[in-house]
Amino acid sequence: MNTQAAPSPQFYLTAPAACPYLPHEMERKVFTHLVGERAPELNDLLTQGGFRRSQNIAYRPACETCRACISVRILANEFKPTRSMRRVTAGNADLIAHEYPAEPSSEQYSLFRHYLDARHQKGGMSDMSVLDYAMMVEDTHVHTKIIEYRVRQEGAGIDEKPRGELVAVALTDRMNDGLSMVYSFYNPELVDRSLGTFMILDHIRRARALGLPHVYLGYWVKGSRKMDYKKRFLPQEHLMARGWERYNGEETS
Repeated sequence: MNTQAAPSPQFYLTAPAACPYLPHEMERKVFTHLVGERAPELNDLLTQGGFRRSQNIAYRPACETCRACISVRILANEFKPTRSMRRVTAGNADLIAHEYPAEPSSEQYSLFRHYLDARHQKGGMSDMSVLDYAMMVEDTHVHTKIIEYRVRQEGAGIDEKPRGELVAVALTDRMNDGLSMVYSFYNPELVDRSLGTFMILDHIRRARALGLPHVYLGYWVKGSRKMDYKKRFLPQEHLMARGWERYNGEETS
């Protein structure tokens, strides 16, 4: 019998590359592998320490001259929706969400490609194939689910798998202290629905129902306008040098 303790995770550092969020900045990441029986526990610890998951890799920024990326988590039990958020919820009352094991489908990939082609033509994921998408969803050793959001179809039975139009998808990890939104995408033509906001609101609701205190949103990048939406979900906490600090809307130093 092998009585040796399981080895500690090994961390690696990427080479410098152009930052996808801030012009004229270079990014580096520290990363480790999330594999084996300890992967869920390690994912919990690393996420609480500011890491994010991509397939079986946990990573966080390790840039030499920039500290703009700040980990954000919503305090689900204290969250108060704004008036505009309540309108988003009401405007999507015809949607039904269903949670599945982390398994890809051609329908998901079609929506994923439509989203990338409209919103991220020059991003690092722009050339992802159907096999790449399958790996993004399936290559996980932690507690991962995929949530589909569909337009409610009239006449469908309660116990039937939803058959309406697929308009949004979220890939989500469940941890011991919250839900981590790994990646989400939606039909970019349905602007009036504010589907990105709606999915975050739905995850806050889910976290509360599960008795989990946090919803992890990944990084807010100070100076990147396309990341500013993450600061709207208050109250929340930002991971700073002294640990997680409450943020109620004032600018983080």
